Amino acid sequence: MFKQYINGKIIEGLSGEQSIINPATEKVAGTLRKASAAQAAEALLAARAAFKAWSKLSLNERGAWMLKLADAIEAEKETVLDILMSETGKPLDNADYDFNMVLDCLRYYIEEAKRLSDTIIPDYGGNFRNLVIRQPLGVVVGYLAWNFPLLNLGYKLGPALASGCTCVIKPSSRTPLATLYIGEIAAKIGFPAGVINIVAGAASEISETLNTSVIPKMITLIGSSQTGRDIIKQSATSVKHYSLELGGNAPAIVMPDYDPDDAAMMLVGLKFGNCGQVCVSPNRVFIHKDIYGEFIKAAVKYASEITLGWGREANAGMGPMIDGGDRERVIGLIADAVQKGAKVLCGGKIPEDKKAGFYFPPTVIGGVTPDMRVYREEIFGPVMPCMTFETAEEVLAAANDTEYGLASYLFTNDLNAAFDIAEGLEFGSVCVNEPYYNYNLPHGGTKESGIGKDCSTYSLEEYYYLKRISIRR
Repeated sequence: MFKQYINGKIIEGLSGEQSIINPATEKVAGTLRKASAAQAAEALLAARAAFKAWSKLSLNERGAWMLKLADAIEAEKETVLDILMSETGKPLDNADYDFNMVLDCLRYYIEEAKRLSDTIIPDYGGNFRNLVIRQPLGVVVGYLAWNFPLLNLGYKLGPALASGCTCVIKPSSRTPLATLYIGEIAAKIGFPAGVINIVAGAASEISETLNTSVIPKMITLIGSSQTGRDIIKQSATSVKHYSLELGGNAPAIVMPDYDPDDAAMMLVGLKFGNCGQVCVSPNRVFIHKDIYGEFIKAAVKYASEITLGWGREANAGMGPMIDGGDRERVIGLIADAVQKGAKVLCGGKIPEDKKAGFYFPPTVIGGVTPDMRVYREEIFGPVMPCMTFETAEEVLAAANDTEYGLASYLFTNDLNAAFDIAEGLEFGSVCVNEPYYNYNLPHGGTKESGIGKDCSTYSLEEYYYLKRISIRR
C-alpha cells in the first residue's frame, strides 16, 4: 500500500482506495488510498510554512539536501525501477532513462542556480546604485504526466528546489506509485518538512483545491492542451505564474537530398519509443516524393523488427499502451484514416500472441491526407502517418497547419534549407538530422502547446521573480 508524503511525513490517504493496473499484464501493480481535498489543502499550508526557511538557505545548504536526495534515490534504483515498470509497462531501457532524469535534474539545477548572477544597471544621473536580484516565487504546484512519471518529477523538483521554492506535486492518477515512493525516500533521509509534498488522488477531488487556492505562486504542468486551459481557468482566483508543456502534433520533414534509410531508422526509433506515448513523438511524417518509396520500405523494415515486451524481458523493445481505452482510441484513428483512403503498411491489429496487456504493434500508414484525424489529432500511440510533398514551401505550410507547436524534425544535407525551414517552423524546438533532447536544453512549445519551458536555465529562471533595488548614493 503506497502512501502520501505531506509535511515530511508518510501518511495514509483519506479518500477511497485505488488499484494501479500494470498495462503489460493487467494485474495489480500496487494500491493506495487517495489523498483527500483536505489533505491537498494541508500540503499547501505545509509548503507555505516551509518556504520561509528553505528560501533563506544558502545555495550550498539547499544543494547538500538535493544531492543527498539524489544519492538516496540512486541507492534504491532497482526498487524504484521495478515499481516504475510495473505501473507503466515500460521496458527496462526506457524505465532507466525515465529514472535517471530525476538524478540528473537534481544534480544539474543546483549547479545551474550557482551560475545565475544578479545585475547592476547603470544610473543615467549617477545618483543611484540600481540592482536587479532574483528571489524565489514561493509555493509551486506541479502536475505530472503519466507517460514519464520520474522524468516529469525531475523537471519540476530540480528548478523548484534549487531556486528556493517549495512545492506540492500531484502525479498522474494513472502512474502515481514511483513518485509516491520518492516521497518515502525523502522521508527516510529527513528532508526538510513541507519543502516537498506529494499528493496522489482523483483530479476531481484534489486538483480543484490546488488550483483555486491563493497559496500557489506558480502552477506548472506537463499534460494535454485542454488540461492546461482548464487549469488556467480554474486557478484565476489569484494572479499566478504558469509553465505549461502541453500537447503536440510534431511534423517530420525528410528532404530529397537526405538518406531515406537513415531518416527512417531515427524516426522509427523516436516514434515507437514509449509506445508512441510521447509529446514530442513525430505525428506527421512528410517525405519528398522522390524518396518516398525508399523511406517507406526502410520504415516498415525497422518497425517490424521491434519486439513487444516489458520490464526485464529479453529484447523488449516496446511496451504496451497505458490502458485499453487509449488503445481503442488509436484503433479508431487508424479506422478513420483507412476509411478516407490511407493504407496500413505494417501493424494495425492487436497482436494475437499477447494474451494479456494493452499491446499494439508499431504501425506505419501511408497516403495520409489533412482531412484524417491522424493528421489533426495528437496520436499518442504507436502509429506513424506518412505522406509526400514536392516543394519546401508546400511542406512548410503543411507542417505548420496545426494548432500545436511543440516539437518538429527536419532531415536535409543542405545547410541553407536547414536554416530556412527551421526558422519557418512554428514549433518550440526543431531537431535537424537527429532527434535530440537533454535537461540542459530548453523544452516547450508555442500556440496550443503551452507557455514557458522545462529543462535548462530558462526553466530555472521561471521560478524566480525579479526585484529592482535602487539605493541613493
